[in-house]
Amino acid sequence: MTHVRCYAGATAPERPVALVWEGEERAVAEILSRWRTPEALGFRVRTADGMVFDLIYDLRWDRWSVTPRALLREG
Repeated sequence: MTHVRCYAGATAPERPVALVWEGEERAVAEILSRWRTPEALGFRVRTADGMVFDLIYDLRWDRWSVTPRALLREG
């Protein structure tokens, strides 16, 4: 099961704050981009350990999908 923890302010989910990947919770350090379709909310995030993920929240089914994209290296 995919787990994404979110901040819920004026809307739910407003923005992701953490996700579980490979059994480990990873804090979201930065939201790189966000988008909305009639069926979903999307976020491209960078985690504190430098990984980039696409997080898609399906509004119809109240379900998240998590797709790894890249590892960003500093320097």
